[in-house]
Amino acid sequence: MTGFVGNIENVTLKNNYFREVLYTGKHAQLVVMSLLPGEEIGNEVHPTVDQFFRIERGEAKFVFGGKEEHIVHGSDAVIVPAGTYHNVINTSRDEKLKLYTVYSPPNHPDGTLHKTKAEAEEAEKHEHH
Repeated sequence: MTGFVGNIENVTLKNNYFREVLYTGKHAQLVVMSLLPGEEIGNEVHPTVDQFFRIERGEAKFVFGGKEEHIVHGSDAVIVPAGTYHNVINTSRDEKLKLYTVYSPPNHPDGTLHKTKAEAEEAEKHEHH
């Protein structure tokens, strides 16, 4: 298929993997994520990648630069500019955080599938950005 066509809300809500790349283009990459209650992505920075997030279900705390905090809920969107340290934390005690994100340009190898955060961390030790 050329590009990506699909009901992104349904795909996001059905996803139970920490990270799955759905589509990788020349200038953008579409990824679904699911964070367990209390789980976080971890403080990270992408020097040359802008990142768009859309929360489909749950509540998250976005932390920019280690100090600026934003609480977001289903239907909220967040953009993290390139070069900004950021963390995404699932603030729920019992609900998974379901979101999708668009990296511009792509940030992960095409076809990336990380079933758990631990699997993602191990794989990223070997990725070269």
